[in-house]
Amino acid sequence: MSHDAMNHVQGRGSAPRQHLRPFEAMLTKLEELDDYTHIALTRSNYPKAERHLLTADTRQCLDKILRLTLTAWKRHHKKTTLSELDVEIEVFRHLVRKAERFQYITPKRYKVWSEHINELGRMLGGWLRSQK
Repeated sequence: MSHDAMNHVQGRGSAPRQHLRPFEAMLTKLEELDDYTHIALTRSNYPKAERHLLTADTRQCLDKILRLTLTAWKRHHKKTTLSELDVEIEVFRHLVRKAERFQYITPKRYKVWSEHINELGRMLGGWLRSQK
């Protein structure tokens, strides 16, 4: 592969790789958050009733965050989608706080989980600033 061809290697879709770097970092962070969420929800002390309600809401919220992230990446006008993504991250943060408040998760698990969410929020903040 020539040097010129290496600079034009395609990533996901048809966008050049350099354009994808911030998005890929956020997607990677989302995948880490998804993995940790799966572990946190399956190994926690959620009562039987909450296991089917609060955990389902938490997983559904995380799925919506992923969907909004992909949608924002694909759209030309991203501002509305990024605002919706910001709201959804806050809802997710609230669900995790609720689980900790009702002592379904340990304070240590809450700390690690919230660090993942905060990192995602910082990445989104950078993305929002770059769109203004």
